[in-house]
Amino acid sequence: MLKTLLLTGAAGGVGKAIRPLLREIAEKVVLSDMVDIADLASHETFVKCDLSIREEVDAAVAGVDGIIHLGGISVERPFELILKGNIEGVYNLYEAARHNGQPRIIFASSNHTIGFHRRDEKLDGNSSVRPDTLYGVSKCFGENLASFYFDKFGQETLSVRIGSLTAKPQNSRMLATWLSAQDFVSLCARGFEAPRLGNAVVYGASDNFESWWDNSHAAFLGWKPRDSSAKWRAEILAEAGKEDPTDPAHIYQGGGFTKLRHPADG
Repeated sequence: MLKTLLLTGAAGGVGKAIRPLLREIAEKVVLSDMVDIADLASHETFVKCDLSIREEVDAAVAGVDGIIHLGGISVERPFELILKGNIEGVYNLYEAARHNGQPRIIFASSNHTIGFHRRDEKLDGNSSVRPDTLYGVSKCFGENLASFYFDKFGQETLSVRIGSLTAKPQNSRMLATWLSAQDFVSLCARGFEAPRLGNAVVYGASDNFESWWDNSHAAFLGWKPRDSSAKWRAEILAEAGKEDPTDPAHIYQGGGFTKLRHPADG
């Protein structure tokens, strides 16, 4: 078990979902975000942090022995915001880690790094990235930065290409991409516990009936998701009805993100 875990982006949807479960992997949890968090549990503390400000990131990272990095922009936004939160921000985090004992990092990457692969393709850790948005491009940057910091400095990272971390699947696509909060936290735990992590990339999905992703390359982690979208399958498919096979949202793994306009185009 970790002594002190830093959770960036703790005020976001995923952060709120996993906070109650982090007692399983850390004695103390430092929450950070740009907005205040007041509802602290006895094992939690809060540090306000803008990821684009290096000094604030240094202060958040100092003294921790593990990081779950959820912070930054989580959807498509204008490039200026992506640049601050997801490119400058992740660089600042890795520099702070390099100068503060190199705690292992669980980097919240995204399925949108590979969003323009078709749904009838089975992807593994060696599949090429095909981002579907500027947001997806920024997550490719984060994965590449993690690779560089491992090769150059020995900084260990588990990049999790999160599918859809919600309370339950919300559409037919999520029957394949859904990841429960419990399965995500158990994956993070394996990332911190593994004798040697190196730099690994894992697809973040629960044990769903439909699967587009193969994690056999990361079998050394010993992670076995326990939850599944199967119990909602009939309900979701009934609500979805017949889907248009020519719609890019139903062709590509990135779903509706593949149809988004460039943010600069309004």
